[in-house]
Amino acid sequence: MRLSKRSTGVTMLAATVVLAATGCSTRAPESSGGGGGGAAAGDVTTDVGVEGETITLGVLTDLTGVFAALGNDITNANSLFWENNQVCDTYDVELEIQDTGYVPQQGVQLYSGMQDSILAMQQTIGSPINTALAPEYEADQIVNFPSAWSKTLTQIPGTGVVGATYDVEIANGYDYMFREGLLQEGDTVGHIYFEGEYGANGLEGTRAVAEEMGLEVIEAQIKATDQDMSAQITQFNSAGVDMIALTVAPGQTASVATVAAAQGLDVPILGSNPVFAPGLLQGPAAEWLKTHLYVASPVSAFDAHPELLQQYQEAYPDAVPSLGVVVGFGMSEMMKQVLDQACENGDLTREGVLTAFQELEEVDTGGLVVPIRGFELGQSPSLQSFILQPADVPGGATVLEDAFEGEFAAGIAG
Repeated sequence: MRLSKRSTGVTMLAATVVLAATGCSTRAPESSGGGGGGAAAGDVTTDVGVEGETITLGVLTDLTGVFAALGNDITNANSLFWENNQVCDTYDVELEIQDTGYVPQQGVQLYSGMQDSILAMQQTIGSPINTALAPEYEADQIVNFPSAWSKTLTQIPGTGVVGATYDVEIANGYDYMFREGLLQEGDTVGHIYFEGEYGANGLEGTRAVAEEMGLEVIEAQIKATDQDMSAQITQFNSAGVDMIALTVAPGQTASVATVAAAQGLDVPILGSNPVFAPGLLQGPAAEWLKTHLYVASPVSAFDAHPELLQQYQEAYPDAVPSLGVVVGFGMSEMMKQVLDQACENGDLTREGVLTAFQELEEVDTGGLVVPIRGFELGQSPSLQSFILQPADVPGGATVLEDAFEGEFAAGIAG
């Protein structure tokens, strides 16, 4: 599916977001600054994915799998952003959107069908799919913003993780829990995590904090298809855990809350950012989640961006917006800064876009995403996280603490 600009009434929120972030990224010291100035198409070198004054970007998302709620909102936000923005005030952007269903083999196959027609990847959802495509992305010199935060992805040239990696992110969550008295040194934590890069990287953060703070950790690995968490919660209850950590999907989060409430396991739950979707507040675990779940997040909530919520609701009146909307706008703004810089450099080839990406430093999206310190191989792009909690508000969550760097972050990031 290829999306182009709508002919329906144009609202200007996306432009407002961009204006708030304009000039907020900088180049490496040896490079000239700026980004976003107009450039005639004839003055810019192009190759794959640019036809006349139209740039095509790829999207490999999850519209039908375990992260479908998140994938739909991120993708809709990508589309809405580019309907109201151009690259270098010259180029329109179209999106080539495909649904992987969160199946790595499907993602690889779908990329092979689009790789000769796209300049870069606006979004690739899921650590397993990004990892499976890493050889192709590197060979094709593809700049890619993943909807995933595994540290392994930072080792792929051109891949820009949109915030702190999962290990740093959950460590910031632990910092908040300690400071708020929700967890104590020497406590016992039960951590349920997906097999694969996503779960493994979140668990690395738990292990690092545990070593420093003397925590006892009970580890429970599950598959993405496992839905009933009764066995894991029963094990945690028997062990007397003081907190539950989650690096899973919203379906498993709902099961954890339901079973914990039924068993009387009255302990806080700390989650990596993909564990929650606002649809959970329509289920039987809603009240428990609003008082027990804390989510470490790379993005803010709609509290700080009411105009973004308004535009999204106008464009997608039947949607229940999640914070995937904020992720989608944030990563789109990052791509715009990269493409604007490449255009200003006179080189919108894949190689030129990759060069512009590698030179970005101190990327600021106007508060949509945590500050990005740059995209260095093997390094978490940010050391900061927001802390969110489910609430009966648009997007389903409210900000408990604005972006901050916890005491464990720098040590874990290396």
